[in-house]
Amino acid sequence: MVSRAAIEVILLLLATAATLALRPWRLLRPHEGKVPLATPLLASLTVMPWLWSWPGLAALPLPLHWSGAPLVVLLVGWPLAVPVIVFAGLSTLLTTGNTIWQALSLIVWTGLVPATLVLAMGHGVRKAFGPNPVAYMLGRAFFVPMLALAVCGIVGVLLAHTLHGNTAGLQKVAIGLLSMGEASWTCAIASFLVAYRPQWLATWSDAMYLGRAARVRARAPVLPPRR
Repeated sequence: MVSRAAIEVILLLLATAATLALRPWRLLRPHEGKVPLATPLLASLTVMPWLWSWPGLAALPLPLHWSGAPLVVLLVGWPLAVPVIVFAGLSTLLTTGNTIWQALSLIVWTGLVPATLVLAMGHGVRKAFGPNPVAYMLGRAFFVPMLALAVCGIVGVLLAHTLHGNTAGLQKVAIGLLSMGEASWTCAIASFLVAYRPQWLATWSDAMYLGRAARVRARAPVLPPRR
């Protein structure tokens, strides 16, 4: 029977190989003298290690912290999200005193698997609804992260054999509340960036999502001002 550690190593190697094949550094090429994704990438590298250091502050049966992976996928795309997640997981070796195997579990179940599910389900939402701004906000930025985080949270505690006893129901409720809370903030931040800094979202394009509305406005007759 394949051990949990072996599964995690295999998943990490597959994600790393896929990332290298996609050559994520191409997303950081300058455009008109600027690198739009540089700011969200640096922000992700700064915030995620701090976010993942929270479980070291309390000895609890499950990590009461957010993943951050769904938002990072929306910001910089899946290929760049993988090295950010690996960096955040390795940082817990210093911040929380995790062992290399604990850090590996954190990388896989809190980062890589939710990020991959967000990528896959987000693609499904786009195929089902097309380039619809409402579908992006409610689907890709809220419901998809919430489902991905909830599923990964349940699977993670099942594999760790900690979902049992009198606290099993409480753990399920906590996972659900954490998933909903993080999804709400992910949607709020994505909505704010769509309005003010759309270039910081690798998964958003004004030309794709707003091009049709812009063409409709361009064809609309211009009425003379009232006197």
